[in-house]
Amino acid sequence: MSKPRIWISNAKPKAGEMVRVRALVEHRMESGLRLSKEGQVVPRNIIHEFKATFNGEPLFNWQPETAISQNPYIEFTFVARHSGALEMSWTDDQGAVITGQTELSISG
Repeated sequence: MSKPRIWISNAKPKAGEMVRVRALVEHRMESGLRLSKEGQVVPRNIIHEFKATFNGEPLFNWQPETAISQNPYIEFTFVARHSGALEMSWTDDQGAVITGQTELSISG
């Protein structure tokens, strides 16, 4: 699996400024409802949990369902109060975990 693509609106926000985060992860998102060429059910394997933390503290959690498309994209905002590491993780049904991180530095 490739690393997620992460974009933040401002890597050096002022304290109290709203920061927009956009992230895209490559994942097939097999629903378990599709048949292979041989007529066998392709096992379900979707991302069932997304977590975002800032300096280790929970920021945002999401539990996507089967209807989410391949290569899920997520966008959320939060208020930057101090500098630190924004970490995100996506966990799929097979136990694979995709992680991404970016740094924020409070300016002025």
